Amino acid sequence: MATPSPSEQPGSAPRPQPSGAGEPLWQPGPGLAQPPHHAGAGGGGNSGWVSGLALFGGVVMLVDGIFAILNGIMGIAKDQVYLATPSYVFRFNLTAWGWIHLILGVLLVAVGYGVLRGALWGRIAGVFLASLSVIVNLVWLPHYPLWSLIAVGLGVAVIWALSVYTPDRDRR
Repeated sequence: MATPSPSEQPGSAPRPQPSGAGEPLWQPGPGLAQPPHHAGAGGGGNSGWVSGLALFGGVVMLVDGIFAILNGIMGIAKDQVYLATPSYVFRFNLTAWGWIHLILGVLLVAVGYGVLRGALWGRIAGVFLASLSVIVNLVWLPHYPLWSLIAVGLGVAVIWALSVYTPDRDRR
């Protein structure tokens, strides 16, 4: 059993400390149990919003979904915007590709919002939809090469972010 220091012994007066020595850098105020950088989304508060990797995944899903919606609208309204490849294995009418992108975009936006709210179903569906988005953009590659490669990279990053995210890490 360790003996208490002189300042901890009953009846002894606390020793004066030099200014700043031994004082915590942060003292909780009324109603706060954690330092301010932990309070808030996913931390000490109960706001219902996420932070860190899930925040990244959710925001990228929202942005990718909005771009997919715009991509779909362009394909439906005026399919001459895209490069037509005559001898492509996955040959669909470009209007059909527009509908595929529009539906996928709406789903990405909805699930991205679920991810931002911290819903488990959002992360699970997010991994699934990001995987589907990667596949769709790989197949779409000949029609819109640069954006397809960017979307594939973002999709892989979302899959990684949502797969390694643990809500407990935010609560430390």
